[in-house]
Amino acid sequence: MTDETTTTTLPPVRFWPALDLTAVDFDPVLAELMREGPVTRIQLPNGEGWAWLVTRYDDVRAVTNDPRFSRAAVMEKQVTRLAPHFIPVAGAVGFADPPDHTRLRRAVTAAFTARGVQRIRRHSQELLDGLVDELLRDGPPADLTERVLAPFPIAVICELMGVPAADRKRMHTWTQLILSSSNGVEVSERAKDEMVAYFTELVRSRRDSTTEDVVGLLGAAVGRGELSEEEAVGLAVLVQIGGEAVTNNSGQLFYLLLTRPALWERLRAEPEIRSQAIDELIRYIPHRSAVGLSRIALEDMEVHGVRIRAGDAVYVSYLAANRDPDVFPDPDRVDFDRTPNPHVSFGHGPHYCVGGILAKMEAELLVSTLAERLPGLELAVAPEEVPWRKGALIRGPEALPVRW
Repeated sequence: MTDETTTTTLPPVRFWPALDLTAVDFDPVLAELMREGPVTRIQLPNGEGWAWLVTRYDDVRAVTNDPRFSRAAVMEKQVTRLAPHFIPVAGAVGFADPPDHTRLRRAVTAAFTARGVQRIRRHSQELLDGLVDELLRDGPPADLTERVLAPFPIAVICELMGVPAADRKRMHTWTQLILSSSNGVEVSERAKDEMVAYFTELVRSRRDSTTEDVVGLLGAAVGRGELSEEEAVGLAVLVQIGGEAVTNNSGQLFYLLLTRPALWERLRAEPEIRSQAIDELIRYIPHRSAVGLSRIALEDMEVHGVRIRAGDAVYVSYLAANRDPDVFPDPDRVDFDRTPNPHVSFGHGPHYCVGGILAKMEAELLVSTLAERLPGLELAVAPEEVPWRKGALIRGPEALPVRW
């Protein structure tokens, strides 16, 4: 991971505030950090101390694939972070290292393979068609977020998880509270505790399950002694929360398309490019605020010629990696013809997002269905009047007023 003379001189620590960014504007602090160098030092609003930030594409892939950078070790440290609350529960797959991580992932892999996702594709299309039917029946104007972009991913992830339809609303409420820093630590922690209690009961009830939904797979794995109950519940919480990130990401995606009509028109006119175009949109949109989960260096090592000491916290920025001009020519332009497109929006290495295939399927269904059934779809307000979520860890519009 080094390609130049190693330096032991520490760069200055840059404070990275919690910014309420709107639209699809790239984070100005991250842009400045990228200009300063491929490896810098940052301090985020919460937690303690400082951390390294890695932004270059090749270095991001190297760090995320190197077992000497540990997620499990983060559980023992108060690393500087964006959120005021510490989201993961003990045993969560996001904070496990191989071989434990491999064992945990294996328990739910069947639900998230191409075959597993294809299993629910038809029903997902039916759910989406039902939402669009209601939208057309009621007529414009409408809030696309409220009517489609929020309920659709909730229904899909709950279907995949095995969460009963009657519990979707409270699952959504818990997720929104957990993914926001604006309600305070106590509110977020209480929501997490309530979700943990819910999944604990659900997993316990499914120990003899033979179904292919996530909770069924987890319950059966606990019953066979392959996972502890704590591990199964931690994994269920992480997958459920991650599934709803599609709401905010698709909100950004449609905001981008509806404020750049030429792109929307091309997707409508050329259905054969939609899959490739969605990869480009997923690369481009700044799907989260600041950075996600950190790692801890287990030994002294070098990244791009910078000495990182054992015990140091390290963040990678997938947003920055997706704008690396050495990999993505003219990276700040949306190019539906970009190929290859090796974006890292779903992560890289062992912690590659287990729901990546599902998220892309949902985006494809949303784009194709709305392009074909609402060809005249457009914003009902000026772009600058679209309200955006405050204090959100995953950026997205609070509402997306549209007409057609």
